[in-house]
Amino acid sequence: MPLNREFWRSKRVLLTGHTGFKGAWLSRWLAQLGAEVVGLSLPPPTSPSLHEILSTPLAAEYIVDLGDPVTTRRAVHNARADIVLHLAAQSLVPASYEDPTGTFRTNAMGTIHLLDALQAWKGSQAIIVVTTDKVYANDESGVAFTETDRLGGDDPYSASKTAAEIIVHAWKRSFMLDGPPLATARAGNVIGGGDWAAHRLIPDIIRAARSGHRLQIRRPDATRPWQHVLDPLHGYLLYAQELASGKSLPSSLNFAPDDTTQLRVREIADSLTRIFGIPGWEHVPVPETKEKNALALDASLAHMTLGWKPTFNGSDAIASTIEWYKAWALDEDVRTLTDRQIASFEDKL
Repeated sequence: MPLNREFWRSKRVLLTGHTGFKGAWLSRWLAQLGAEVVGLSLPPPTSPSLHEILSTPLAAEYIVDLGDPVTTRRAVHNARADIVLHLAAQSLVPASYEDPTGTFRTNAMGTIHLLDALQAWKGSQAIIVVTTDKVYANDESGVAFTETDRLGGDDPYSASKTAAEIIVHAWKRSFMLDGPPLATARAGNVIGGGDWAAHRLIPDIIRAARSGHRLQIRRPDATRPWQHVLDPLHGYLLYAQELASGKSLPSSLNFAPDDTTQLRVREIADSLTRIFGIPGWEHVPVPETKEKNALALDASLAHMTLGWKPTFNGSDAIASTIEWYKAWALDEDVRTLTDRQIASFEDKL
């Protein structure tokens, strides 16, 4: 379903996590829609940084730690946002083992501080809190999770995001019943150009290609709902748009590819190591982590209620990602390429 450009034109959008990978793509898309983007985030988490490469014009920018309630409240008050999209997070499972306290501080307490500040502001039309596919209690049956399945979390990252889900539910029932629509969006592994985070498959492949080293993989037989970053971002925007327009919608929605995109890590690694000329890959398990091998989401509710469906299949998502990184490696204009990929995606909606 296409976005309503008239709705987004001149909308003031508070985007947390705008310096991250998904945030950089989303701020670029919002700017193309004519929105006034207010960014709230820590400094870019990687170098290179897609946020810095794109240099998307912002209406305002607040480099703020959501773990600090005072500066968060001040930034939210100054933002005067019509729409709030909360993407800021510590989003890596391995990093959550290294710093579980910091992960909960960002993902759980950061959500509380943001909602507290928004409760005081009272001017927003819709609030979307983005969590993850890993909020479900995963028995590794391979059955796709629906929004009513039991939540859980066997690692600090997953548990912190499940905590965020419960926090949103509690704040909505306790403090914001008469406030703006508040909902959570759950999506899985995203790919696309400009991601340089550690412990992610495609960024690791790009680093291996540039260094000439063998690729190291933690879980080669793991399956994930791989999707191009623009697909869930489209879902977040559509969700916020329809909630703000008064449509009655579920309080949580999954955004995921169809079953044909459930590729194993080794399948993607085999394909991309050939394309980038990497001398193969090796399995290097990390025994202290408890990542699940099987994970899938059922997004039929988003299709029924929003008219959302994935635009990319797995091959298209990988091809678009390869196109971006090849252009970057050749020092081509990836800002223009990013704009073109967004426009091409919108044409398919």
